[in-house]
Amino acid sequence: MWQEMICVVLLAMSPAITPLPADPPVPSVFLPGDLADSASPAFTPDGGTVYFMRGSSNGAAVLVSHRVNGQWSAPVTASFSGRWRDGDPTMAPDGSFLLFTSNRPATPDGKALDAVSNGKLLTGQGLNLWRVDRKGDDWSEPVRLPDTVNACSRIFAPSVAADGSIYYIGCAPDGVLRPLRAVYENGHYRAPDVVAVGDKDAQIRDVAIAPDGSFMVFSIRHDPKQAYRLAIAFHTADSWSPPQDLGDGVNGGTHNMDSQFGCDHRTLYFASDRSLPPAVSQRDPKPDAGSDHIWRVSLTPWLAAHGETVPAAAPSCTVG
Repeated sequence: MWQEMICVVLLAMSPAITPLPADPPVPSVFLPGDLADSASPAFTPDGGTVYFMRGSSNGAAVLVSHRVNGQWSAPVTASFSGRWRDGDPTMAPDGSFLLFTSNRPATPDGKALDAVSNGKLLTGQGLNLWRVDRKGDDWSEPVRLPDTVNACSRIFAPSVAADGSIYYIGCAPDGVLRPLRAVYENGHYRAPDVVAVGDKDAQIRDVAIAPDGSFMVFSIRHDPKQAYRLAIAFHTADSWSPPQDLGDGVNGGTHNMDSQFGCDHRTLYFASDRSLPPAVSQRDPKPDAGSDHIWRVSLTPWLAAHGETVPAAAPSCTVG
């Protein structure tokens, strides 16, 4: 443990290895069907279907939209969602399964999962990770991941690597919410490890891991009064490079969260309350003030500067 802490401190003191692009790309808004509040887009490998999170009468639900003739269809509730507080969908790189968070009970006759935060009971506000497997054009019944992963009732923001390992936010051994990694091996998840990125005071949320584990994007801040900002880190021989802020051009509004990758593994999608472009906001005379919308930006300049080679996307992948 102390060796890991020393390593993290030394990395935090090192200069950034990837400079901010001289002319960084500007994010564009991604609207899966309408202007309503949306977050956490998870795409199928061909990019033709997207699952995402939206507020509902039950707190949140997972919706789905399909691209038809270049346009996104009106979103509908996913077959596995709608009754409980569901969110944070994320797709396995090969599209074979999807993970999401939910407060649904572990047993059919149980009650919604509670959470405890700062000694206070939050009725029905707990979150665990659940999985659905692809079955033709639909999904299997949801299955709760084992207690090895769901070690507490505050588990959220999963991301899946190509080897099946899950990166997510959960309760670390010290009781603090931190990024964790549960390795998938021989059909089982090993006990999670804390992902050693950033200095000891960094608050890390919503990690998106590249399929090959070579880099990740996440939200970071060092003080509760600060806004969460997007940063990138690259895997090193023994840990992770220092987080590099993606700059003010990417980090707009009061927060930038819910990192996800498109089917090409280099287009970053995220949620922000930054202002919509006038041409977009005029499509709806009363857009939700302060709502989160999904934005996208290419990470190619940062990856190229680092000399990073991203695994090839499926030939059918279309980003948009």
